[in-house]
Amino acid sequence: MNKLSRVFLLSTGLFLPMLLLAQQESIDTAMLNRIRQEGLTRSEIPAIAHQITDVSGSRLTNSPGFHRAADWIVQTLKGWGLSNAQKEAWGNFGYGWSAEKTTLAMRTPYYTPLIAYAIPWSGSTNGPISAPAFLITHMDSAWVAAHLSQMKGKILLVMPQDTAAAPHFRPDAERYSDSALAALGDTYMMSRETVKMIIPYFTKMMQVAKMVQSSGALAALGTGGGRDGTVFVQSFVGYRKKDQPLMPDVQVAKEDFLRVVRLLEDGHEVTLELQSDTKLYDQDQQGHNVVGEIPGTDPTLKAEVVMLGGHLDSWTAATGATDNGAGSIVALEAIRILKAAGVKPKRTIRIALWDGEEQGLLGSFHYVKNHFGDPADMKLKPEAGKGSVYFNLDNGSGKIRGIYAQGNEKAAAIFKQWFEPFKDLGASTVSLHNTGSTDHLSFDAVGIPGFQFIQDPLDYETRTHHSNEDNYDHLVMDDLRQAATIEAAFVYLAAMRPEMIPRKPLGQPEKFIFDDLIP
Repeated sequence: MNKLSRVFLLSTGLFLPMLLLAQQESIDTAMLNRIRQEGLTRSEIPAIAHQITDVSGSRLTNSPGFHRAADWIVQTLKGWGLSNAQKEAWGNFGYGWSAEKTTLAMRTPYYTPLIAYAIPWSGSTNGPISAPAFLITHMDSAWVAAHLSQMKGKILLVMPQDTAAAPHFRPDAERYSDSALAALGDTYMMSRETVKMIIPYFTKMMQVAKMVQSSGALAALGTGGGRDGTVFVQSFVGYRKKDQPLMPDVQVAKEDFLRVVRLLEDGHEVTLELQSDTKLYDQDQQGHNVVGEIPGTDPTLKAEVVMLGGHLDSWTAATGATDNGAGSIVALEAIRILKAAGVKPKRTIRIALWDGEEQGLLGSFHYVKNHFGDPADMKLKPEAGKGSVYFNLDNGSGKIRGIYAQGNEKAAAIFKQWFEPFKDLGASTVSLHNTGSTDHLSFDAVGIPGFQFIQDPLDYETRTHHSNEDNYDHLVMDDLRQAATIEAAFVYLAAMRPEMIPRKPLGQPEKFIFDDLIP
């Protein structure tokens, strides 16, 4: 028996008990056909994507770009006829931030421009500066303390752990094969144990960073794991709750960075010219999610809510097209499809686009805390009993291939039936496994069924995720059309079924996973 046959039999054995327990789902084929027709032949995804990416720009939480996108979405939802479309404040976030101008060049031993991006919430050079480069070979307190006096007036380069730009022998983009889908297991999820191990590391690094900050150095440069001009740019130490002085901090393309490192190691004096002008915004330090509704029509069930969404915020080196403009675009198009198809849902359908996801699921967590309850004490609010399900999309631009059922066997059996009409679109996999690091976890934490769709990976992890390549041109429009059509159908079916989506047993009270990482 070959491996694929063993996987198939194993999968059948896992799902057979669920299928036997599942009731036959009532599926309105006529309405699903209308949804398919609208989503696949009259899509407005390219126009929505253009507005959220090209027009709005990057959407760092509480930045001007985020608010440009959010304001456009509110007006668009109102134009489509949704109710209660608004930016809903969830609590205090902190300062907004933007990069106003970033340029970097090597002036000596010869001139060359370097690819560089300011790290979010980093400080400003307040105009161009020129200074010698200094290499920090060990980012630990002992080494930094021994060399602190040499750093004053310098532009610092922090040596990366990986000093090679090894060639790729696999394509950047790929789709799941049938065998890969059949064998799909746990995807990466940051466990509480992992967080406990990470916190001491971050604490140590922040202590060393404070030492460097006090050295009198003018700026710091680093590099990530990118290659071929792809630069991964994000902030690991969080956002600013107050206007504390921070050093200008810039991420540089690996090939450019390593050239400067080699010159310094070889004894050459290197002079760098840097301008990293950044700006803080303190006018409104509240965080905001974007929400809107299609009201339910059933006298009893309209109080219950079916939700869909993704996070609207992004990092700043590009326009956040695949992370997670794609999820927001798909959710918006799914809502548009439902309105255009003339659905009259029994339950209320609510779209929610989150901010603060990149800083630790802040927008969705505080939304859940404000509306449904806090997992720290599991004292749920009355509204929690009315939350049927939340569907999330946040793994790039790839088409939907299935869904992670988060260990919810009864829900998995329902989803197997719902995917039947979409097998021809390549979507049928239901995995009982968990997936993490997306906003559905905020709902799952208080017992409300929350699910993330399985998507083709494409070049999400290799090229676009948190990088300067995360732009409109990396969106695959046909994949997004397929995803929006399926998401619209799932939302409709959940809004129309006689009962809410089955729930797992409520977990024990536990502090939210990211609380200890919030500054």
